Parts: sequence; C-alpha cells; structure tokens
Amino acid sequence: MRVLGIESSCDETGVAVYDTERGLLSHALFSQVKLHAEYGGVVPELASRDHVRRLLPLVDQVLAEAGLSRQDVDGVAYTTGPGLLGALMVGAMAGRSLALAWGVPAVAVHHMEGHLLAPMLEAEPPAFPFVALLVSGGHTQLIKVEALGRYELLGESLDDAAGEAFDKTAKLLGLPYPGGPELARLAEQGVPERFVFTAPMIDRPGMDFSFSGLKTAVRQAVARLPTPLSEQDRADVALGFQTAVVRALEVKCRRALQATGHRTLVVAGGVSANTALRAALDRMAAKERGRVYYPDLRFCTDNGAMIAYAGAQRLLAGEQVDSAVTLHARWPLTDLQPPGQSAGQAA
Repeated sequence: MRVLGIESSCDETGVAVYDTERGLLSHALFSQVKLHAEYGGVVPELASRDHVRRLLPLVDQVLAEAGLSRQDVDGVAYTTGPGLLGALMVGAMAGRSLALAWGVPAVAVHHMEGHLLAPMLEAEPPAFPFVALLVSGGHTQLIKVEALGRYELLGESLDDAAGEAFDKTAKLLGLPYPGGPELARLAEQGVPERFVFTAPMIDRPGMDFSFSGLKTAVRQAVARLPTPLSEQDRADVALGFQTAVVRALEVKCRRALQATGHRTLVVAGGVSANTALRAALDRMAAKERGRVYYPDLRFCTDNGAMIAYAGAQRLLAGEQVDSAVTLHARWPLTDLQPPGQSAGQAA
C-alpha cells in the first residue's frame, strides 16, 4: 500500500509517500521559519496562507520523486490535530479532497502519534511494547505504549513543554527565532557548572514535569549579570539551563522504565534532536540494560513521513474516515484507540 502523508499542524508543510512494502519513497518539507522570524513566533494566519501556497506543489514533487502517478496512490493520511486550526484545515481539506478525487480511502492522524511512530521509519525500528518520551515545543509526555493505539499517560508537563521552555529562555538571552536550536548550539560553548540550576521536580515522586520554576531561576540569574550580556555569559547560562532540563528528562525516563519494566525507550519530537539529551538518555538506558530509539534528525521536527507511516498502519488495519472533517486544536493522545476501535472516525 502506497500512502500519501500530509502534515500542516503548525509552521511546516510536510508531504511524503510511504510504501508498506518498500518503506519511505520520498518526502519534502517546507519550513516557515523565515516567514515568522520577524514576529518572534508563529503567526497562525500567515501559517495557514503559506500552507495553501506550498501544499499541492509539494504533493506533485514527492510523487515525481517517488516515480509515481496519482493513480499509484492507495490512500491519503493527513494530520487532524492537535495544532493550529487554520493550518490543520488546509491539510485536512486538501487530503480529504485528494482522496475523494483519486477514489482512495483517507485516514486522519493524530500529530503526536505520528511523532511517536517516527522511529519506525528507521532501518532498525523499535518493537512494541516501549516507553515513549514525546518532547517538543507543545508537548512533554511520558507514554506507556503497548501497541498501536494502546497508550497510557505516565507523566506530563504541568506548565510549559520542554521545547517551549527552551524557546522562552532563548528569547530571554536575545537569541533569534527559533530559539531552542540556537540555545542548544550556544550551550556547546558554555563553561560547565558556572551556572547550576536545580533540575525541576526530580526530588518529587512521579513522572510529571514542570519548567516554570527553572525559567524563573534563569531569569533571576540573568538579571544579576552586567548588561549587555557577553557572548560567554549567554553561553554559560544556556548550558546551565540545558543541563537542568536534560537532567529532569533523564530522571523521569528512568523512573518510567523502572515502573513499567520495559527496556526500550523511544524519544521523539523536536527536542529529541538535542545532542546533550541523546547522550544523557543513552547513558541512562545502558545502565538500565535498555536501549533508546530516536527518529532520524530529518524527522524529529514536524514532517509528512511520520504522518504517512502512521496513516499507513491504520489504513492497513481497515480504518478510514468518512466525508466529514473535524479538527482538534487539543487532543489527548490517550483518547486514541487501536485501529478499528476509534469512536467516530471522522476527522
């Protein structure tokens, strides 16, 4: 089965073709970073308009790169939430329309299920069951994953997501948008232990996260520094902040593995590209006699490949949507069901 995947939940337009026998055939991504940079964040209306401009040309591009015609597509998968409603509308309407025009089934995909399954695109994919850390600008969650659609929430952020905390701290340090990756790069130049921030909530039981107190501690530390901040000051603060976040994620992931008895950890979402986080989790998993799986760096951020893969798995199981289009600005991952059991499969 060859599935066209469409991702348009926020500020990246992603399209891909996945073949259930041959794997990923092609993918293309257009990032709106330059479009939103002057505003310091995503402007929803601009994001939606740009998806309209980019989406269909990207569809033509990935089909051409895969050596396929539209008649070769067996199904269409598109993101239906969570995300910006206007942006989701573009991808959902396009995906549903293409499926109707081509006479193939369509399936609506949960954005975070796409991220969770992104490591399955690799040559050595993880096997169920496992623990998943979904860590991005909008989510920080630990999920017990027994099978496709069988998800149990173990812990989540009580305030900002880790990626959001990265972005806000980067803005405090005067770094350009998008701030998270810039902060991570700057931290590489930092002096270790010049700024030591307490890793949040590791002294409390459970697997929930909180990063608001850490942001406050960083803000107070910056306020005590002479202005304007030197490049070294910014690098040292960035390293101290990143170290605290990574430590918090590492501790909670260890607890999740111990609580479930699983030895496989899947880490996905934009922050999963962070090299310091990967190194810390790899060390932790080795001590726990386990293993960590990550997506390829190309598929850590939003992309069409993960939606094509997730959609293909549900289409193979016979799941599809009717002609209705329902979008979800917010949508708990644990509301999903295994294929064939989802209630009201309109999307």
